[in-house]
Amino acid sequence: MTSTTATPDTAVEPRVDRDVVNAALDGRWAELRRQSRDLFLDPDLRREPGLSMEEHRERVLGQLRKMVELGAVQRAFPESVGGQNDHGGSLARFEEVAVGDPSLQIKAGVQWGLFASAIMHLGTEHHHRTFLPGAVDLSVPGAFAMTEIGHGSDVASIGTTATYDPETEEFVLHTPFRAAWKDYLGNAALHGVAAVVFAQLITQGVNHGVHAFYTPIREVGPDGRAGALLPGVASEDDGLKGGLNGIDNGRLAFDHVRIPRTNLLNKYGDVAPDGTYSSPIASPGRRFFTMLGTLVQGRVSLSGAAAVVSKMALATAIRYGSERRQFTAADPHTEVTLLDYQRHQRRLLPLLARTYAAQFMHNDLLQRFHQVFAGETDTDADREDLETLAAASKPLATWLALETVQECREACGGAGFMAENKLTGWHSDLDVYTTFEGDNNVLLQLVGKRLLTDYGRSIARMDVAGTVRYVADRAVDMTMHRTPLRRAAQSIADFGSAARSALEIRDPAVQRELLEERVESMVAEIAERLRPARTASPEEAARLFNENQNDLIEAARAHGDLLQWEAFTEALATIKDADTRRVLTWLRDLFGLVTIERNLAWYLIHGRISNQRARTVTSYVNRLLTRLRPHALDLVEAFGYSPEHIGATIGTGVEAQRQEEARAYYRRLRASGEEPVSEKALRDAEKAASR
Repeated sequence: MTSTTATPDTAVEPRVDRDVVNAALDGRWAELRRQSRDLFLDPDLRREPGLSMEEHRERVLGQLRKMVELGAVQRAFPESVGGQNDHGGSLARFEEVAVGDPSLQIKAGVQWGLFASAIMHLGTEHHHRTFLPGAVDLSVPGAFAMTEIGHGSDVASIGTTATYDPETEEFVLHTPFRAAWKDYLGNAALHGVAAVVFAQLITQGVNHGVHAFYTPIREVGPDGRAGALLPGVASEDDGLKGGLNGIDNGRLAFDHVRIPRTNLLNKYGDVAPDGTYSSPIASPGRRFFTMLGTLVQGRVSLSGAAAVVSKMALATAIRYGSERRQFTAADPHTEVTLLDYQRHQRRLLPLLARTYAAQFMHNDLLQRFHQVFAGETDTDADREDLETLAAASKPLATWLALETVQECREACGGAGFMAENKLTGWHSDLDVYTTFEGDNNVLLQLVGKRLLTDYGRSIARMDVAGTVRYVADRAVDMTMHRTPLRRAAQSIADFGSAARSALEIRDPAVQRELLEERVESMVAEIAERLRPARTASPEEAARLFNENQNDLIEAARAHGDLLQWEAFTEALATIKDADTRRVLTWLRDLFGLVTIERNLAWYLIHGRISNQRARTVTSYVNRLLTRLRPHALDLVEAFGYSPEHIGATIGTGVEAQRQEEARAYYRRLRASGEEPVSEKALRDAEKAASR
């Protein structure tokens, strides 16, 4: 589908081919995404408003069973349990479950993305044969018992222990103190009959670090539902939450619970009957991160799910903003459409650009995920790159979703606050996305550490001559960007030539340079400040790192912005339709320039941009908004979510009908001659007559 719109600036606006854009956005698994969206047009798989927490939980459990019946959950698993070993396609379908209900999506993620996947990726043949079928067909609802009250994202320091007893060939799971209770676990409060429990593996008096254990937690009743807790297992219900109340989150604790030795998921670490520990990975640290790395799909899927909700929120707000009218301007009889106001464009169109960038970055992430887990490119370096990319994508996408939903809510006025229009519900449900599968700031810190490591490696690989050249280049850099001479020279060059400056910032090479240089400079400065830590005491090293922690996280976030810009730019190269590519290039430029604009203080302080050029950035952003306004509706229609998929009343065209009804009424009233004269018009006429 294409659209053509004329504007005062140009005789004919470029046309946007929605199908072309949708194909680029939906990526490699486009057809699976569309099938999944359509699956959730089924009323039985959609959220039913107004349910109590208890009713919502039962409904979601029933929906999970229906998804199993429809064959909608098995795709990533081996053929032996009805799967297709299609890891990327499975996540692409999973991300669209938010169309039905985010609670359903996350409970499905607990069951198949965490519980069943841990069995598959951390277990071996015995576990695949014994435990995986029940996890996949939902005859064994399960919990993923990693997080503890006292340590959260610090998984390596969890307190739960699994001590091996060679006399009985059993592990003894134990929760030694309250802070070691497992918490916030889906399926733990009511529905789960087993759990994958993460605990410190202790054998022969040695702690070998965190490992995973398949652990039954409840009896299974005659109706197949969860029954009483097993001896030694304690559970508490987390109760009503700020969102996602279709999930029975709860706590688990273990009082010397015994499980067979063979319930250790032993792909990366095993214990022989006599208690001897062995592992194919000698380093405890590397072993720990390898085990956790196999579960990276949680972060990958949250990145994609957040983008789905951002797209649905923007589709709702921009459809509504294209129809809703408020206040008259040049024509006293015609109110202005909300999206024609510059402020409304400023609120929504940069978020639209950022959502496109986030989706394109996610497409790259999902492709890499599939290549690693399908064994196409599965080296240590590939896994490290995947983990870093996921740790960058998930924070940016989930923060963006919250910001987008809130801005869309406000942009829709009172209508946005109505539950029927979905925005408040999405905000409640997505709030915790920024926390689980790794707190966003913790994940960005991981990205920052990787940037520092890569920077250190690049310096270490230099020969003496290379190091001298690097130091000289840094000296030139400091001279060019930090002295008044450079800033003055740039200001002189910019003065009186705003058009030239605009052309420069439109240049992709200039945008890339500005975004890239910020990352490189920030990392280099942090590395320089941290250099004394290499020879300092542990206390001093910790102090130095803490003093630079915030800057490190900001550098990682800047790196994520750069990755999104690059992903958007790479996607443009795949668009063959010239008109569509032109509009998407404007959208990419908007993303790049609002990112630069958001960080103008840094560019100005560091002498990377002049005052004149800084003003040009903002003025060109405003020009881009005007150019993109005629295409805003096409750009959200290209997401592929119909009003029926989204289910927000204000996104169904009812506002356009109301507005047209009102305009028709006033037209008839004026034509009849019965329209009352306004007091203001009467007074103006009297004043004119008296002059």
